Amino acid sequence: MSLPTFYTSLKLHNHHEKLPLKLHSRFSISNSQKPDCQFSQIFQANQSVAAVVFGEASQRSRLYPLTKRRSEGAIPIAGSYRLIDAVISNCINSNITKIYALTQFNSTSLNSHLLRAYSGGLLANQEFLEVIAAYQSPEDNDWFQGTADAMRRCLWVLEQNPALEFLVLPGHHLYKMDYQKLLEEHRNNKADITVAVLDTIKNHNTGFGSFKVDNNNRVIGFKDEIELMSFIPLSVNGSKFNNGFHEKFSSMGIYVMNRNVMIKLLNESFPKANDLKNEVIPGAISLGLKVHAYRFGGYWEDMRSIEAYYEANMESTKKTNMKYNFYDRDFPVYTLPRHLPPSLVTNAVITDSVIADGCILNRCSIRNTVIGPRTRVGDGAVIEDSVIMGSDIYQSLSEKNINGGDVKNGSIPIGVGEGSFIKKAIIDKNAKIGKNVKIINRDNVLEGNNESDGYIITSGIIVVVRGAVFPDESIL
Repeated sequence: MSLPTFYTSLKLHNHHEKLPLKLHSRFSISNSQKPDCQFSQIFQANQSVAAVVFGEASQRSRLYPLTKRRSEGAIPIAGSYRLIDAVISNCINSNITKIYALTQFNSTSLNSHLLRAYSGGLLANQEFLEVIAAYQSPEDNDWFQGTADAMRRCLWVLEQNPALEFLVLPGHHLYKMDYQKLLEEHRNNKADITVAVLDTIKNHNTGFGSFKVDNNNRVIGFKDEIELMSFIPLSVNGSKFNNGFHEKFSSMGIYVMNRNVMIKLLNESFPKANDLKNEVIPGAISLGLKVHAYRFGGYWEDMRSIEAYYEANMESTKKTNMKYNFYDRDFPVYTLPRHLPPSLVTNAVITDSVIADGCILNRCSIRNTVIGPRTRVGDGAVIEDSVIMGSDIYQSLSEKNINGGDVKNGSIPIGVGEGSFIKKAIIDKNAKIGKNVKIINRDNVLEGNNESDGYIITSGIIVVVRGAVFPDESIL
């Protein structure tokens, strides 16, 4: 679903009519050029919260090589979407109408997607989404050093928003959450900070550590699982929490922070801290601030590996019992409207698959597969249990003959050539797969780095890098 649909149906509490569709471009990218004066904004009484979304986890992505030229939030999923769409859609469906996206590593694709997908509406003269790109300035000569450092250096932008609470969100996770329930619990508990945790005691290394939580859902300890540290001994109001009932819950990296608390922690209490998860949040607990846990019991996938990303795509091809439902009318997922023609299918056999717009599928067989936009598949090709991300462009018909080859020199066009066989693979964008190519992991390799040859293998899944070329008759 594209974003303009949302703007035609959203109701504001202080308006009697539906918000009209507006196509003015009010998306903006902030950088080191600070304004000479503060701009005024009309503050909506029902919008006391602003969201801060991080577009990537770190430079060392677990989804490489899919992140070789893009950030994690920009990775395509389920044919038509990007990972960050899930989080932005959560905000839209939760009636959070001010979002700041902080981006840095390989952010060109992500910034472009956010600009084109979410620049279409004005809410009471407020910008809906603003990208704050990483920058260097006379005061700060380095790039963002972590989530805390990024937020501290962007406070000059965040403080212009009159929000009373800031909702901090990773932008590369797949889940559906009504953030208003999280905010309601935060306010009912009169907490300084609320952290979202998975409502299970089983070990689940999310990459964001674990919290010890007492029977009142108050956080009493933290453990950084990546560094295999023991729980940090904490005290609240001078009392040690060494005894009593407690449970351990995995953090989701989602935090609600009261405005004044956030500013004080970043500027005064921990002015040199780079990271929220293992510096600022544990530090806030040690200082005696009231930190509560919000237990989330729904589906959540943090894309911690290529295998997890692959399985999430395979889930999108299911007819029933989908862990994440892209077809939920009550909690829809929004994305960029591409204005592509419908897919053209010619005598193809397609089973349990997702087909995006603009594809040209000839007499082929596709099963349990995600097919991205503008994908071309030649006659006799077979694709099973795979993710084909598609193409950014259509090649001109003058460059191709009727079978998809190049008229001039016989070079391989973008797409899957005639008679090729692909099984359990992820094919990144703009790949050129010739005729009778087999991408099947012939030797049953679990892990292998053949990036110089255009692919890697991880957990037995072949990942073809963006723009790779495989000549006719190739076998992987």
